[in-house]
Amino acid sequence: MPRNEGHVARGSLRELLKVPVGERVDLSAYDAAATPGGPDGKAAGLAATTAIGPRLAELQERLYAASTAGDRRRLLLVLQGMDTSGKGGTVKHVIGHLNPSGCRVRAFKAPTDEERAHPFLWRITQALPRAGEIGIFDRSHYEDVLIARVRALVPADELEERYGEIDAFERSLADDGVTLVKVFLHLSYEEQRARLLERLDDPDKHWKFSPGDIEERALWPAYQEAYEIALGRCATDRTPWYLVPADRKWYRNWAISGLLLEHLEELDPRYPKGDFDVAECRRRLLTQ
Repeated sequence: MPRNEGHVARGSLRELLKVPVGERVDLSAYDAAATPGGPDGKAAGLAATTAIGPRLAELQERLYAASTAGDRRRLLLVLQGMDTSGKGGTVKHVIGHLNPSGCRVRAFKAPTDEERAHPFLWRITQALPRAGEIGIFDRSHYEDVLIARVRALVPADELEERYGEIDAFERSLADDGVTLVKVFLHLSYEEQRARLLERLDDPDKHWKFSPGDIEERALWPAYQEAYEIALGRCATDRTPWYLVPADRKWYRNWAISGLLLEHLEELDPRYPKGDFDVAECRRRLLTQ
């Protein structure tokens, strides 16, 4: 990791993990096994992540409660990364601290025939979180400039236009009260091999494996380039990208928990005040 890897105080994790805006991104300069700002080792990391859980749950409840009084704010966590980088694991271990009724989780697969009949951002708009909710995208609209680029699924000029469309779309979300937390899970080539082998060696995980995973892995350099372009072209001060080293699962979970916590604390949602006479309601209950 080309930046400070020492422990940092809560509140600066965003700056530590933020991809520089307006600069060319070189993923080879980032260590996928690094633990920037993290606790001292796995045991401490697991304990720290667990400790964050109650505070995340409290802030989620406050965000949802505020929406009942007209607060339109919501948060959208976008998870992108190569196969086995931990998108699903993040949903399980990080979002598991939250109340499911206040979350909207969507895993984007290959587009359906109906989705292909619309502009590429159409299916994304259908899955956005509502006021007071936390949305989680396992893959996202960025697939349309990642696999679309690697597999040459659209003409080059259309692909170029998509970066601008994504920027405009994300700007409109921010204007409408959506806090975007875009996370790239940075996995190493060697660690991906190890995780794929784990799936092959465990019959209970064969459902997670496809021979096509090997074909996609052969395109690793092209995907790295596609990610570098997307991270560089679609990072702004209002909608930055965060690069989270993903070789160490405990660190990945801690870092994303920390990023969510910092954003929610900055939003600082408040419980709405009751519009009724508390004393009178209490008196009536006690006399029944």
